[in-house]
Amino acid sequence: MQRTCIIGGGPAGIMLGYLLARAGLPVTVLEKHADFFRDFRGDTIHPSTLQLLDELGLYDKFLQVPHAEVTGLSAIVGGRKFVMSDFSHLPTRAKFIVLMPQWDFLNFLAGEAAQYPTFTLRMGWEATGVLEENGVVTGVRASTPDGPQEILADLTVGCDGRHAISRASAQLTLIEEGVPIDVLWFRIARQPTDPENALGYTNYGRLVILINRSDYFQVGYLIAKGDFPKIQQDGLPRFHESLERIVPFLAGRSGEIDAWEKVKLLTVQVNHLQRWFLPGLLCIGDAAHAMSPVGGIGVNIALQDAVAAANILTEPLRAGVAGPSHLEQVQRYRERTVRNTQRMQLVAHRLLNRILCDPRPMSPPWQLRLVTSVPGFQRLTARFIGLGLQPQHIGRL
Repeated sequence: MQRTCIIGGGPAGIMLGYLLARAGLPVTVLEKHADFFRDFRGDTIHPSTLQLLDELGLYDKFLQVPHAEVTGLSAIVGGRKFVMSDFSHLPTRAKFIVLMPQWDFLNFLAGEAAQYPTFTLRMGWEATGVLEENGVVTGVRASTPDGPQEILADLTVGCDGRHAISRASAQLTLIEEGVPIDVLWFRIARQPTDPENALGYTNYGRLVILINRSDYFQVGYLIAKGDFPKIQQDGLPRFHESLERIVPFLAGRSGEIDAWEKVKLLTVQVNHLQRWFLPGLLCIGDAAHAMSPVGGIGVNIALQDAVAAANILTEPLRAGVAGPSHLEQVQRYRERTVRNTQRMQLVAHRLLNRILCDPRPMSPPWQLRLVTSVPGFQRLTARFIGLGLQPQHIGRL
């Protein structure tokens, strides 16, 4: 039976650790932070992930965690509402997206994993590199509250995100795609009478996304890449005016953003590793392929990676024979789906870039009016956003 060390306690890392421990395999997850309480990019749990929780027998318990549910997605373009997707026809138990702070999702999943004796979660343990011997990765070096540590492992899995130390330490080749947008990320108060809208508001050369976190919105404000210094130079009053002009019902609330320190710049990346593995090391999730925020599907893609990896690797790990051929199988199985999804996101980036290049009041383009009137359009987009191109199932490929 082979030991696994997972770098990163995000959705992919915790899910993979849970599934391996559920199968009786020894697994240690290293998370560099002392807790999960941070403003993550991904707060959407899609029907594909809820289906996985159902297959694990966790569905009802999970939905007891405070959350909001979205049964469809709409966009306000130039002041006019367009229904973009309808999840009511999906072949899943959950026909909605759950909006939940990612820290709540991670705390829930880590708590379930902790019930298995072979699962170990080390909080505050930051991986600083991988151990290597004769071209084989043999574990992880980590900085811990008690000083430097070495964790020996037969398999190391990098789930440490878009700035992964796992791939950098192993010198895996990363291929970057050009991305023309970034996101400003901040909070603003929410009132009970505010309308629900999970896609966003588009006008005046901007796109604003509102994520419902009960008493406040987590706001994503799209900008052209490199524009943040100019926006700061123009001053907060102009920023407030822009936000309230695009989302009128926020009038009077934008003043809560009274310092630029309350606005975080999220650098949007789309990239992929040429090779996801070395002997003894596998990268999945954002460590292998950073996704755009378009569609809010990044977390769910990472979770699908984790389930596919568990399905492929559990028996070889149990038999003590997991090797490069099995790691290559994970990449071969998942890579085409991930790359095709990224290509669709890159097409969306080009459309978004056109919006950002025209600051005039927006009239809904005829193409949008036409496509949203086509029968079946909302069902098709719901399948892509809600299930993805290659939905996974527990214990099956």
